[in-house]
Amino acid sequence: MHSAETSAPRPRRFIAAGPLTGRIRVPGDKSISHRSIMLGALAVGRTRVTGLLEGEDVMSTAAAMRAMGASIERLGGGEWVIDGVGVGGLLQPKQALDMGNSGTSTRLLMGLVASHPITATFIGDASLSKRPMGRVIEPLSQMGADFTAAPGGRLPLTLRGISPAVPISYRLPVASAQVKSAVLLAGLNTPGTTTVIEPVPTRDHSERMLKGFGADLRVEVAADGTRPIHLSGEAELRPQTIEVPGDPSSAAFFVVAALLVPGSDLVIENVGLNSTRAALLDVLRAMGGQIEEVDRREVGGEPVADLRVRHSALTGIEVDPAVVPSMVDEFPVLFVAAALAAGRTVTTGLEELRVKESDRIAVMRAALELAGATVSETEDGLIIDGTAGEPLQGTPEGAAVATHLDHRIAMSMAVAGLASRSGVEVDDTRPIATSFPVFEALLDQASSAA
Repeated sequence: MHSAETSAPRPRRFIAAGPLTGRIRVPGDKSISHRSIMLGALAVGRTRVTGLLEGEDVMSTAAAMRAMGASIERLGGGEWVIDGVGVGGLLQPKQALDMGNSGTSTRLLMGLVASHPITATFIGDASLSKRPMGRVIEPLSQMGADFTAAPGGRLPLTLRGISPAVPISYRLPVASAQVKSAVLLAGLNTPGTTTVIEPVPTRDHSERMLKGFGADLRVEVAADGTRPIHLSGEAELRPQTIEVPGDPSSAAFFVVAALLVPGSDLVIENVGLNSTRAALLDVLRAMGGQIEEVDRREVGGEPVADLRVRHSALTGIEVDPAVVPSMVDEFPVLFVAAALAAGRTVTTGLEELRVKESDRIAVMRAALELAGATVSETEDGLIIDGTAGEPLQGTPEGAAVATHLDHRIAMSMAVAGLASRSGVEVDDTRPIATSFPVFEALLDQASSAA
């Protein structure tokens, strides 16, 4: 069972602790970490990975790939080595694959398994077991895989893969990097060409990394603005050496904290700035945030830079719904920035946030209101009237923000606590370990560096 369900909740009151200064480095990118393990496990030979995010979600992916025959081990100095089984070489797992809290692991691994002649049962924690998997079940069923799921297409779920699977051309009904990736991964062991058509671009780590490992993959931009992605199956993947850049979604909490806390001047090193992930920085700059990219470079096909962030007076804006796919996970912390901006921030097009680890629209509204912010909820977003830089009141004694086992809610409200008079009490900090185990230590380090 996972620690966040079996141990007692760990509440903490996050309080203002002075400016954030100095230099910090956030853990490796979660999306790239998941994919480097999966593709390394499908390559023939030894893949080496440094900077891997060692949170519970990525460890769930590693455990599943081990259960299907790959050898994955951590050497000294934080290097991981993966000896792969080859595309088509996945073995029948002996027991259920426990995905913990990780929706990414579940959806991507369903794709991988679908085109192999094996049966796998996916289980997860209480939060993951509420999340629907139908969007992945639909295209993978068209390829010939067979599913038995709990009601509503939820976990526990048993998948019977098929080989050879049927190549399909699948138009995504909703922009989703996870569904796109699941179909492309299923296409690796499928003869012929598998095509996924994206209505709008979503994070493209799968495409970049599949190409890096030697898959035959082509991306077009069609006349109607859609993106057809073609993958030739029965791929032979070659092992790679991968340096995982810092996770922009993890950096986001420190970017917003440094913008909000007076006197802050913080450098966040080695942050991945893939254009399909970096929209938050554009939105914060549009609000007046001083965020400078230093030493922009390319690492493993991904753009990277050090971010220098200084305390800034922010102004509310209307956030263009077109940016949602490239910052879907950053909205909880953007809501915190909006709560301290001058004027009104309006967000729309966020329906997807209602089916994340929690309903992030409703949960953030309740959390911010408890901390003293002025917020109203709409069907597809929040409208926030900010304090123009005045600290939030903070949560009353004896009242704690309900995080609903959602790591991003916990971290966002920790940032709100740094910009409050009396602090913000978070009901449980344990979920933070799923994506960012050293978050609290880094926050304490940055705040006390002055």
